Amino acid sequence: MTAQNIALVGLGRIGSAFLREISSKRERGVNLLMAAEVSDTPGKAQAIKAGIRIATLKEITASGTRLDIIFDLTGNPEVRKQLREGLAMHNNQHTVIAPESVARLIWSLISDEKLLEIQGRNTGY
Repeated sequence: MTAQNIALVGLGRIGSAFLREISSKRERGVNLLMAAEVSDTPGKAQAIKAGIRIATLKEITASGTRLDIIFDLTGNPEVRKQLREGLAMHNNQHTVIAPESVARLIWSLISDEKLLEIQGRNTGY
């Protein structure tokens, strides 16, 4: 099986839970290379403690084909726009952006826990 190199954007409540679950899947070929979070959240502290590189959106989108999937867990349409524009600027047609709705689907397949619902959260693409 080919490993999937991923980045997480947003380490708030949803991102922290996703980080915890995804981090335990390394033996299944899931490599969490980096994460982005601007605030001092417990998820950011968790990532730093686990040795996961904290990067900017620009650094993430400049990673080229090194990244297969960027999980946008922010619920912020402006962040999604910045990610899309960053990938386009680098002519990256390899890396895909998975919005929170895709992360929720994956969560339901890999975890028995219920993922938090955040009222008013924008989970579309």
